[in-house]
Amino acid sequence: MNVDEYIKLRLDSEIDWYDKKSQKNKRGYYTLRILEIVCAISIPFIMGYVSDLTPGLKFTAALLGVVVGVISGFLGLFQAQENWVSYRTTCETLRHEKYFYLTKSKPYDCDDPFPLLVERVEILISKENTSWSQMLKSKEKSK
Repeated sequence: MNVDEYIKLRLDSEIDWYDKKSQKNKRGYYTLRILEIVCAISIPFIMGYVSDLTPGLKFTAALLGVVVGVISGFLGLFQAQENWVSYRTTCETLRHEKYFYLTKSKPYDCDDPFPLLVERVEILISKENTSWSQMLKSKEKSK
């Protein structure tokens, strides 16, 4: 595999994957957090209007409380914020490696920098995969 193939088929595809996953996790996290906040704030507002004549409002407030609990559980279970930050960090680190290589900046200012690029990129990807695997094992143990 030559330099252009490696950058296109491996490095750029990994950058794209981490970028998309980061964006997806960020959107998911913000969506759930906004929904959680709106539901939580709505409960005391609704309870301010509850009387014996409005049993539907009590049910609505209780339902919103359940929704807040479910969202909180989802945020903890799926760890969208942690994934978003981790994926974004890996994406940006891979981009930096690519640009350092393309501009022949340190540490790529040597005679044959391609093997160094491959080594550093593969270590970054492997480290991310190992972190993800350890997170899954940790979740399994906590069940």
